[in-house]
Amino acid sequence: MKKYILALDQGTTSSRTIVFDKKGNIVSKAQFEFTQIYPKSGWVEHDPYEIWESQLHSLQVALQNGNINPEEIAAVGITNQRETTICWERDTGKPVYNAIVWQCRRTAPICEKLKEMGLEPYVKEHTGLLIDAYFSATKIKWILDNVPEARTLANENKLCFGTVETWLIWNLTNKQVHVTDYSNASRTMLFDIEKLQWDETLCNKLGIPMSMLPEVKESSAIYGEIADNLPGLSELKGIPIGGAIGDQQSALFGQACFNAGQAKNTYGTGCFLLMNTGNKRIHSKNQLIEGIAWGLNGKVTYDLEGSAFNAGSVIKWLRDELRMISEPSECDFLAESVEDSNGIYLVPAFTGLGAPYWDMYARGCIVGLTRGTNRAHFARAVLESITYQVTDLIDAMSKDSEILISEIRVDGGASVSNVMLQIQADMSGAKVNRPKLVETTALGAAYMAGLAVGFWSSLEEIETDREVDRIFIPNVNTDKREKMLKGWHKAVKCSMNWEEA
Repeated sequence: MKKYILALDQGTTSSRTIVFDKKGNIVSKAQFEFTQIYPKSGWVEHDPYEIWESQLHSLQVALQNGNINPEEIAAVGITNQRETTICWERDTGKPVYNAIVWQCRRTAPICEKLKEMGLEPYVKEHTGLLIDAYFSATKIKWILDNVPEARTLANENKLCFGTVETWLIWNLTNKQVHVTDYSNASRTMLFDIEKLQWDETLCNKLGIPMSMLPEVKESSAIYGEIADNLPGLSELKGIPIGGAIGDQQSALFGQACFNAGQAKNTYGTGCFLLMNTGNKRIHSKNQLIEGIAWGLNGKVTYDLEGSAFNAGSVIKWLRDELRMISEPSECDFLAESVEDSNGIYLVPAFTGLGAPYWDMYARGCIVGLTRGTNRAHFARAVLESITYQVTDLIDAMSKDSEILISEIRVDGGASVSNVMLQIQADMSGAKVNRPKLVETTALGAAYMAGLAVGFWSSLEEIETDREVDRIFIPNVNTDKREKMLKGWHKAVKCSMNWEEA
């Protein structure tokens, strides 16, 4: 009898495996961090082998910890950090360069040239995206232009491109399957989200051979089976890989936001606010991204998305670089010990600003410091900076959709912070709904795989599993909210104009 679904959750700083049962409960899990590589200012890389090895190790340990019989596993689903770009030799599977991470800003000059060529309207119309170093297309071009032999291999049909789920599936199937799903393809800046195909014009403009690109399938589909040569996991041979979906779309699905107008925010390394817009693509007028949430049962569901690049990473920065705290929970303790941030604002534009500003050159700043500023004020300013960014996204999304967002469903590692979620409710004016299970990113991938193999029969069955942990209600008057947001927006201007200051 099939009792479990495996979800591989490959994130920006760690690789996890979570085993779910039929009620969506966690049976076992394991997580391992891996190295963040910063070769130059604004550059971020990962070792593709370390991604694969850490994911494989987490899979092994999760099975051991839960004493899971492989014969009871119905399928494997994969969710992943999006846009991160890997190119490898088709014959050997050897990467030609490190993975260039979604946060990496090295391709900003390429983006500027594309804008000068007048490509921005075309990119927006066909891909739903803005031209930015965030997305995969310019990362691929950088590798082809800067890595010896890469372009030669590509021109000879000997080079594969993939985002992280493509790389994992390639390795899980022993180099047999080169595939992605609609959600991840829509984040490359090379995919036409209405025609549902790679855009030949954009590939030609960037000099990217289309032979490099993976086949695109629905998010819930059987892509292949696990090969029999995985180290220490030969007993998993033949288990179907039944789903793949980008991490933020996966969280939207895992939060059961199946209806148009429902929205979720994930507090991870960055913050990602997504709204389900159903079978209708909404054209953003407020610098948001239009994309594909998922492909399921022969149909695609569209979304609106706003991204803030640094959220949970700001708390880690407070711990690891500034050493003001020894663990993340200490940030909450300090923030709760003061009534406010004593007038200071932190703009965590460590890798530029995402939506709705899209400034690749903005950098972090702190304003409003006085002699009375202490560590607790600083901790509170960190949490407030995360909620301000999300509030900007909520406002833009409400304008685009013409839907007042009265509630957001939340998840991600930092969503365990009660003080931060209360600040979020206060700043946004929306209820903040946290589920009992906050591992919704992995859960969404599990649902996709389970639907593909009949482990779950319908969306209705899935929807009944979601349980609420707590709802945070706005508790700040309008005048105070507007005053705080006004200060935030002044600080953002400093961040965007720092070179001129």
